[in-house]
Amino acid sequence: MQLKILNYDGMNTMLEFLGSFIVNYGYLNLFVLSFLASTVLPFGSEALVVALIYQGFNPFAVVMVATSGNYLGSCTTYYLGLKGRPVLEKYLSPSHEMLEKSERLFKKYGVYTLLFTWVPGIGDAITMVAGLMQLPFRSFSVLVFLGKFGRYFVLAYLTVFFNN
Repeated sequence: MQLKILNYDGMNTMLEFLGSFIVNYGYLNLFVLSFLASTVLPFGSEALVVALIYQGFNPFAVVMVATSGNYLGSCTTYYLGLKGRPVLEKYLSPSHEMLEKSERLFKKYGVYTLLFTWVPGIGDAITMVAGLMQLPFRSFSVLVFLGKFGRYFVLAYLTVFFNN
């Protein structure tokens, strides 16, 4: 097997394509990536948030799109949690340890744990456990949305601050 290395022109062409793809479909890409990042898929949306702001996208719109996508992804995970462990295991395959750790956090700190569903590693499990524990959707929604909004707001603020 031979490794094919892009030459300088090929790399420039690829970077131009990626740049135009981000600019032309920025908000849609951000929504989809943010949605997927709030499930147990190993994606992150922070880099795209920063890239879009650097490309001149409206920081508030970027925050709202990322928050909405991330929140709706969490709602999906919460819903699967409502359906019980067999459904969770079938579609998301969470580790037993991750679920137990999240359950302990819930028992110790209560529903305010949902403010931290953005934390890598345990955030997705927290939303699963909220569903498993049949937490009212209204409480879930308010706390998860606030936590995710706060995270993206701080990221956007820091990006704008350090870009000036």
